[in-house]
Amino acid sequence: MGQKPNVLTPEASPLHRFGYQMRDLRERRNHTLRSLAEATFISYSKLWKWENAQRAPKHRSEVEQLDRLLDGQGLLVELWGRIGMDGFPSCDVSVPGVHVSESSPDLALPASGQAGSNDDDTDTVVVPCRVHGRILFVPVPRRVVLASGLAGLAATAFPAPTATAATTAADMASPIEHFSQLRRVMIQTDNLIGPRHVLPALQQHLARLTSRRRASRGTDAAELLALETRYEELAGWLAQDIGDERTAHGHTAKALDASHITGDTDLTAYILGRKAQLAVDTGLAADSLGLAAAARRTARPGSRLEVIAVMHQAHAHAVLGDGTEALTSYDTALALLGRADTDGVWGSWLDEAYVSTARARSLAALGEYEQAAAGFDTAIAALPATYRRDRGVYLARAARAHAGAGNLPLAARIGLQAVGIAAETGSARIVSQLDRLDRVLAATSSSKEGIAEFRAALDQIVLHPA
Repeated sequence: MGQKPNVLTPEASPLHRFGYQMRDLRERRNHTLRSLAEATFISYSKLWKWENAQRAPKHRSEVEQLDRLLDGQGLLVELWGRIGMDGFPSCDVSVPGVHVSESSPDLALPASGQAGSNDDDTDTVVVPCRVHGRILFVPVPRRVVLASGLAGLAATAFPAPTATAATTAADMASPIEHFSQLRRVMIQTDNLIGPRHVLPALQQHLARLTSRRRASRGTDAAELLALETRYEELAGWLAQDIGDERTAHGHTAKALDASHITGDTDLTAYILGRKAQLAVDTGLAADSLGLAAAARRTARPGSRLEVIAVMHQAHAHAVLGDGTEALTSYDTALALLGRADTDGVWGSWLDEAYVSTARARSLAALGEYEQAAAGFDTAIAALPATYRRDRGVYLARAARAHAGAGNLPLAARIGLQAVGIAAETGSARIVSQLDRLDRVLAATSSSKEGIAEFRAALDQIVLHPA
């Protein structure tokens, strides 16, 4: 049981130090816990537990939001980083229970009235929220999201597993083909309707798959574990795409561990690349370089996995501002792709157009906006219509690049198209780019063509503090 951290002693734990500084900053800014809860969409009970050293925040985004609101100058983030895993509750990722079936076979969307718990600490969903002019992805009580009128954002609340999951799995025939087919359906559906609706269904099927694998032995168990690893990797990707970094890290770490157990070095190389991508997208570009290097060492020479690893290295260099290394790495990736084998599942989608689009993203990170905009415009023109979510990502990145190049009306028009897709899919990658665009447009006259319309539309798809 935590103790109220009114006074710090030399032996105070990192958890107590965090709570003490949080209380001190809150009182300096004349906030009560109630007013802080209203300003952040973080429940009173959670804030009270953090301040009284009874629990640590689970999500870095929550701490960054608090630090920014309380003008902590990064102090709360630094103290939270020192707490370590001892201050966290169980890191097991909850999974959804029964869902209401929709159009795709065995793919379901959660009923809006379902809830796993009435506890504010567990019944939360990570959603985009405007805080001090920026859009952050923060855990918000699901009831708040539903009351806001943005019910579609509540689709990722995960009820607890049902008692029937294990029984259903135990009675299933041909489980490997069944779960393989389900995974293919979910990948296809993700690009149409987005991760916010697909992830709950995938979580449910992952629980059933795990239950079946644990009840199996021999070759069946090994094949099911290999498939489970692919489910974990896909779940990590979907969680990242809705802005839930903690869940993304958890699933990806489980996938990496399982890939070592199965001895599938191709899968290990791919997941190391995914971890590199996750690191750079969450602000850890230096870590991404190391992970990408590990992915390349693990990949078979001459495989497409080697190309993927080099591309991750290239973008990390770009984010770190090293343009020469970034562009040289893309040249290397293209050279490797030209002689890469065509065997294997991983990287079968790689082609020169894909590398060029990735290069455009890195050019934008380097401030070469005109070249980046041209690259994205080309990619959008070639993208199949069924790739709805990816179109939204490309549109948002193109809009930001055009804004950087000075063509603000065009940026606003393209951005408005991306807002519609962001509303449909809930993709954090789209919303994050639109947030960057919004901050550029906010500094200019709203009377310019399309700017006010874009900003108003974006405001309609994010939560706002009371």
